Formats: sequence, C-alpha cells, structure tokens
Amino acid sequence: MTEKTFMRQEVEQIPDVVAGFLTSSAATLDEAAGRLRALDPALVVTVARGSSDHASAYLKYAIELVLGVPVASVGPSIASIYGRDLKLGKAAAIAISQSGRSPDIVGMAQSARRSGATTIAITNTAGSPLAEASDFTIDLHAGAEKSVAATKTFVTSVVAGLALLARWSGDADLGKAISALPESLSRAIDCDWSGLVGALYGHDALYVLGRGPGFAIANEAALKFKETCNIQAESYSAAEVMHGPVAIVTPGYPVLGLAARDAAEASVADMAHKLAGQGALAFVTSDRPGAAQRLPFAATGHPITDPLALIVSFYGFVEALSRHRGLNPDVPPALKKVTETV
Repeated sequence: MTEKTFMRQEVEQIPDVVAGFLTSSAATLDEAAGRLRALDPALVVTVARGSSDHASAYLKYAIELVLGVPVASVGPSIASIYGRDLKLGKAAAIAISQSGRSPDIVGMAQSARRSGATTIAITNTAGSPLAEASDFTIDLHAGAEKSVAATKTFVTSVVAGLALLARWSGDADLGKAISALPESLSRAIDCDWSGLVGALYGHDALYVLGRGPGFAIANEAALKFKETCNIQAESYSAAEVMHGPVAIVTPGYPVLGLAARDAAEASVADMAHKLAGQGALAFVTSDRPGAAQRLPFAATGHPITDPLALIVSFYGFVEALSRHRGLNPDVPPALKKVTETV
C-alpha cells in the first residue's frame, strides 16, 4: 500500500480537528456547562458502546477526579431490550455516538430524558436521532471519517467531554491544557514507536496496561489491536493484572504499559518493569527506570489530558503495524463504520 491509508490521514488530521472543534463548539459548551452548574448533579451517567464507551470511561475518571461527582456507565439495553426507565431526576446523562443513529443509544438517551436527567449528546452528526433526543448537542465538527477504525472522532469526543468539564468546574489549569492540545497532539503524532512494530512480529496476543484515565486509553488500544491487526489484545488495570491474568505472561509475552504523567504513572510503569523482569516483552511510556523498554511520549503538562496524547501516538503505530501484517486498517473484516444495535 503506497498511498496513505484513510486511517493514517485521519490520525494526522487530529490536531486540526481538535482546534476546529474548540472554536466551533465553544458556545454550546458554555451553555451546557451553565446548565450543569445550575443542576449540580449528584450523579452523571454515560451511554455509549465501542470506542465511544472508552471515551466515556475516560470522562468518568476525569469528572470524578476534578469534581468528585460519581459517574456510572449504564447499559443501553436497560431501555432498548428490557424497557425500563432509571431514576435519574437529579442526574446528568452524557451519550456519545459518532453517528448518533444506534437505536439502543438513542433509546437510552430518550429514557434518561423522560426520567428527568439533563441529557447531553456528543456526536459527529448534529442532526441525528441522538441529537433530537438530547437537551444539548455538542457537535464534534470532525468531518467524515472514512476508516472503519475510529481515531479523530474518539479523540475529539474525549476533548469535548474535557472541555465541558473545564467550563463546568471552572478549572482554569485544565482549560489551559485543553487549549494547548492541538500542539501537544501534533507532538504525539511525531513520537516514533516503529521499534514496537518489529518487536510484535509473530505475536497474536498481548496485554495493554493502564490506570485511571490511562485505563480507558488501554481499553481503546486493545480494541484497535483487535480491529486493525487481528491481535487478541486484552486491557487491564495495572492494579488488576496480578489478580490472575499474570499467569499467562510467559517469557516473550508482549505487554504494553500506557503510563501517563499522573499519580498512576508509577503503578503502571513499575508493573511493566516487573513483568519485563519475569521475561515479558514489555514496553512502557515512562522515563521511570526499569527492565521494560521505553517508548517516547508527548507530555501535555496536565494529568487529566496527558493520557489522551498516548492514544494519538498509539494510533500512528497500530496503523503501521496493521500494514506490516499485510492488512488494511481501513476495512477490517466483518466490521462496518456505523454499527446500529438494539
């Protein structure tokens, strides 16, 4: 494949897409944040599937860390299959869907609204059924995403939630870090993980470790390994991997530790080093010394935004890995761009 894949093109678009989003959606973000301040919700629920659910998991950690408000992911099937409404009168509901068309996501957003929740849609399709089901619609303005594997829409979905959080909480430092993300993510694209491509030759399974918002990123990375490379990747919290999963980490078993510059960095990096010391083929995005091999990273200067730069570096790497394995990351077998589940 001599021309750039759509996936590679879309990864390279991420900094500009994020910059455009921050400008184009500022008014809606301000309005939605004002409603959340007035509501002062006791609970936030998220509604999503796939990559969008990983974005929701990132926002769960971010909201809990910044505001101390508990966040729970609710199963869309509660409304779509089981026909039950939840008691969400003092809650906010954030539904994330690139297409905004999946019936179960739309149905759960409608249910949340019926139950009295303030509903916020984060979507790349402003006129979608999800947008119609919500009190506020935050349009990603990401443009068409032609690769089946979501990249720029995932990153911008996280940025949308973080930008909303910064306004809701009044956290000036977080707001400053978000404004600087286009430059930070440009540096993340330039991080060279090509050594990892060759290291994974012949491997069809691995672990991805993270913690906190970085665990959400590990979930997304594991999904992309499956989607684009046919690799059975499993994500684990660095605190959980010793509770059973470590039993299959035999000598040469690959481990990728996605450590961000936050309070969990030592936990993730030290676990990667520990597994490397036991013979694993371990890599980690940290300067903490140890047996695992270091991968370069682009620090963003804030613990809440730092994990996001890691997934951008990862996307560039996994696209190259897919091609190296003779696959086309744009059209994974048995997958399609828009998945509509009930």
